[in-house]
Amino acid sequence: MPLDGRSTVVRVPKAGELIAANLRRQIITGELKAGDPLPNEAALMERFGVSRPTLREAFRILESEGIITVLRGAHGGARVQAPDGSTAARYTGLLLQYRGVALADVYRARTEIEVSAVGLLATGPAGNVERLAEVVERGEEVAGDVHAFAKYDAEVHRTIMELGGNDTLEVLAGMLLDIMDAHAALFISQRTRTDGPGPDVVLRANRKLVTLLRDGEPGAAQAFWRKHLDSVERYMTEDETTLVEVLS
Repeated sequence: MPLDGRSTVVRVPKAGELIAANLRRQIITGELKAGDPLPNEAALMERFGVSRPTLREAFRILESEGIITVLRGAHGGARVQAPDGSTAARYTGLLLQYRGVALADVYRARTEIEVSAVGLLATGPAGNVERLAEVVERGEEVAGDVHAFAKYDAEVHRTIMELGGNDTLEVLAGMLLDIMDAHAALFISQRTRTDGPGPDVVLRANRKLVTLLRDGEPGAAQAFWRKHLDSVERYMTEDETTLVEVLS
């Protein structure tokens, strides 16, 4: 044992893990594309020199990661599917629950990422602001339907992240927004309060953001959006719903 007390034992990956890593690499590099079938089990067993249980262990790993789907039966088989952010959101939510993170903490993290995206959007191509404006104006059509309006508002937030142009921030925000979408659905189903911001208030805030961006005021746009998201957080987390309640 080394002097600092740390173990020197090296874990050797199992054969199923190595096969999964090989197939995963082909998927993420585009060698295997979404919708493509994997070769049949017999061909893969011969290629990798492994037994059927070992190959199926590799399939289980990739299926749990959401990058293949496996149909059972005579006409079944494994087929590639595009990585889905919901899988990452699920694991992120599990980790946050385990750590006892408050729901308000998720909202605050979203605020920091989204305010940054507003700044990026403000300095990006002018056409992006108009794309956001098109999404924002859809709110008028669904203002009378609480469920449809919730989906609309989620689309606005996702569009802001997309148009910000930073892929990493968009992916991180997407995981948080998936959690918040689940909370919004629970919140609406249990809502008894009527003192919160209605569709007219939200739509007005969305439109003001577009106006500030059109006017070329990134600092003002970011400050306004932070204030808006802070007010949303206070309203949505006042009932102290936990992440366990949202995600279980």
